[in-house]
Amino acid sequence: MLRVDVAIIGGGLVGASLALALQGEARKRGWRVVLIEPFAPGDGYQPSYDARSTALSYGSRLIYEGLGLWPAIAQQATAIERIHVSDRGRFAAARLSAEQEGVPALGYVVENAWLGHCLWQALDPEVIQWRCPAQVERMEPTTEGYRLTLDDETLIDCSLAILADGGRSSLREQLGISVNQRPYDQTALIANITPERDHAGEAFERFTESGPLALLPLSEKRCALVWTHPSRDVERLLKLDERAFLAELQQAFGYRLGALKQVGARVPYPLVLIEAAEQIRANLVVLGNAAHSLHPIAGQGFNLSLRDVRALADTLSASAAPLGDLATLQRYAGIQAGDQTRTVAFSDQVTRLFSTDQPLLAAGRNLGLLGLELLPPAKRWFARQAMGMGTRGSPQ
Repeated sequence: MLRVDVAIIGGGLVGASLALALQGEARKRGWRVVLIEPFAPGDGYQPSYDARSTALSYGSRLIYEGLGLWPAIAQQATAIERIHVSDRGRFAAARLSAEQEGVPALGYVVENAWLGHCLWQALDPEVIQWRCPAQVERMEPTTEGYRLTLDDETLIDCSLAILADGGRSSLREQLGISVNQRPYDQTALIANITPERDHAGEAFERFTESGPLALLPLSEKRCALVWTHPSRDVERLLKLDERAFLAELQQAFGYRLGALKQVGARVPYPLVLIEAAEQIRANLVVLGNAAHSLHPIAGQGFNLSLRDVRALADTLSASAAPLGDLATLQRYAGIQAGDQTRTVAFSDQVTRLFSTDQPLLAAGRNLGLLGLELLPPAKRWFARQAMGMGTRGSPQ
């Protein structure tokens, strides 16, 4: 039997970020924190052409700066200096720039492996205990928190359990926490692309008949591709050889970066908006994709989760109540409720608006892009949403 104060179930980017955010207060107050993760981190950072990436908003940079982690992340982060938003076959386009917004960058693209490496290196093993590889098979409420049963039959009692084990959380289901799901009937194809021309720090959002398409700047002149298609069409795209796939992508994207030269491994992700009906109970917080899983095209999912992490750590640090106290957790939920509602709505509305081929809505979308370009207040609002700075509780 192991007794701890905080058990973080899931040591991915969200769980590890929370561990880092709690580390200072845990050291000060003597909290025992355990991070439980089924997949052991690799031996250091290994660059890979096909590495998956995350788009960090400028607001997320400020959070990591506050945690002292940004200098390490920045070594392998590619700045998004400009964003070009266009609608295929229509004349309007909107352009956002860091210079206009008075920030060093609108956001940054970081390989997940590097971000994870930086997080794991920053965790103090004397404060944050790892159980890895390990998996929680069962969790049961007790009078003082939760009892976790690991796959090696180890028992862990904790005052506060953090459920951060992903959008398909079996433990969430085990606890009877229902989810609200809104399927998009779309699948995102994720891959890395090498174009003929250097992206020069520019990201592209392009809306096509099949769905939204994004190319985000990566290191070594690569771009991270997120290409949304109706689910029924994805199998065909996966079977295309590299030349045929690039030709179809070229037709959809155009030649703003010249000819598309190389594509790496293509990975499909079926898309559905998932929101947990409960994010807190006494002694329990649901976090990350287990709490809310968003469409990737708007780049809001991880950044929202990171703001949740910061708000939770700040609320726990400011409270004199025992860890797991329901009133404290309700205070955290209240702080983040508006941010979550606005961010989920923004992501969902942008996705649905830019995935439609209905003529009237498409014409309205075109006028909307034109309006963004011509109306500075509207453009600034959109830019602040994209930077993760347009919601209450976001870094200012």
